[in-house]
Amino acid sequence: MRSNIRMMATATFTVLFMSAFLPGAAAQPSAAAKTDGAAASSVDPFEPVTAAPVTEALFEAPVPVSGGLRYGPPKIELFLGYSYLRAVPSISADNRLAWLNGGSASIAFNFNRYLGIVGDFGGFNDTEIRLFGTNPSSAPDSSGTAYTYLFGPRLSFRNNGRITPFAQALFGGIHASEVKLSDCTSACTLLPSEDTFALTAGGGVDVRVRRHFAIRVIQAEYLMTRFENRTTGDSARQNDIRLSSGIVFRFGGGPSVPKLPVAYSCSVNPSGVFPGDTIAVSGMAQNLNLTRTAAYTWAVDGGTVTAGVPGTASIATTGVAAGIYTLKGHVSEGDRPGESADCTAPFTVRAFEPPTVSCSAHPSSVAIGDSSTITANGISPQNRPLTYSYSSTSGSVSGTGLTATLSTTGAAPGTVTVSCNVTDDKGQSASATTQVMVEAPTTAPTPGTSELCVVHFGRDGRRPSRVDNEGKACLDDIALTLQSRSDAKLALVGNASSSEKEGRKLASERAVNTKAYLVNEKGVDASRIAVYTGSQDGKTVSTTLIPTGATLKIDGNTPVDENAVKAHPTPTTRRSQQ
Repeated sequence: MRSNIRMMATATFTVLFMSAFLPGAAAQPSAAAKTDGAAASSVDPFEPVTAAPVTEALFEAPVPVSGGLRYGPPKIELFLGYSYLRAVPSISADNRLAWLNGGSASIAFNFNRYLGIVGDFGGFNDTEIRLFGTNPSSAPDSSGTAYTYLFGPRLSFRNNGRITPFAQALFGGIHASEVKLSDCTSACTLLPSEDTFALTAGGGVDVRVRRHFAIRVIQAEYLMTRFENRTTGDSARQNDIRLSSGIVFRFGGGPSVPKLPVAYSCSVNPSGVFPGDTIAVSGMAQNLNLTRTAAYTWAVDGGTVTAGVPGTASIATTGVAAGIYTLKGHVSEGDRPGESADCTAPFTVRAFEPPTVSCSAHPSSVAIGDSSTITANGISPQNRPLTYSYSSTSGSVSGTGLTATLSTTGAAPGTVTVSCNVTDDKGQSASATTQVMVEAPTTAPTPGTSELCVVHFGRDGRRPSRVDNEGKACLDDIALTLQSRSDAKLALVGNASSSEKEGRKLASERAVNTKAYLVNEKGVDASRIAVYTGSQDGKTVSTTLIPTGATLKIDGNTPVDENAVKAHPTPTTRRSQQ
């Protein structure tokens, strides 16, 4: 009976062991298949396909599968298999577990790729018992069972391959039923039932066939129990071994995305400043583990850097000489490779630049004594406060702001140069000039008199001093001229022929009669008309227009006393009176 059981166990173990390697062997591609692009589908599905080698530290429990995907460790592993118990040494008076065959099942919960916790349950059957002390010793048929219930940690050694060794230590108890002899009529119970402490320590090897299926080639463990010594009745320690083999079902552990190394970039704003300005610093970290706290540090070779909230800082450049400097940033969430990164960002400190200024004048041309507004426009590249001042080559300038006033009183005609000066609080200055043309005052030309038409009196011998119709036509034009030139005056100069008796009297009457026509007939203001007698030889009255500012030359002319001369009506006036 026992030999048959051993043969069956050996055959089962052989089949399970070979099946663990046959699928892998069948899946290996031939050399031709590896080189033939058309046979790409025959590539080993267990061979990971990656674009570049990646260190194991970048993956959390990678498991390569078909298509190049990687999967994490299974969350749950369920084992079902055959187990064999044997006492060590096989002959032990107080060890009731001499030879037992049965099965075991375990369930493992994996916390990560290495550590898990296991619950193990086994059931074993005793079909014969060897009776020592008989001569010869006999092995009668008997019946009895034993059950183990154990719990404890497991340490797995997973890599990218298909084989996973593991080690475990389990603690719990064992229940042994009473052992009875078969075909017995009296004193059949050899051993009573018993419960006691048990522990195992050992390990095994799993070979993955598919993602959710593996073969446990071997699991070998030391088993210690504390059954009573049947002779003394005291608890004693028994040493046993447990050998198991079977299949493993794997659950969970979806695709594992590779953990990319931490990357870090940083920037400064602005990248160019003047001494004393502040620069804002910001850093951007990628691929951080959000469950961990990253540490940020900063360093700079010019100025003082002060950290702000994580990933930010500021640089003070007070007292820093002009030049190019570099900010260095570092972020870390651990000491392992890929858990930290560095970044750099350059910035420039520029030397203070002097201000600039422009200068203009309005108006740019004035008369002596007039003024011109001077405007200065100063600019500081660093927006420093500016102070304005002005000077001129002639005249005087007043003002200290953006505008000033140039006074040309006392200046000589010609060009006056005005300087606009600007100085910042660092003592740096700039100047610009503008010019103002000072012109001498111009004298307006003296208006001159103009001679108008001449009134003739030689046609009427009987009335030699009266204005006839022809004369009135001349005077009508003169009246229109006086209306359009309201500021002008009129001079009437009466003349007489040398052959006329009382020529001076006739000359006066002729001038007075001409005025009377303009005043009485044309409505000209009498105060605008002056009458004279002249020295010309002729029976005429000459008319002269005198604009404002003009002076009548009286050479040889004598003013007429109009009160002493009686005006005679013109022919038209006479007819109107008749």
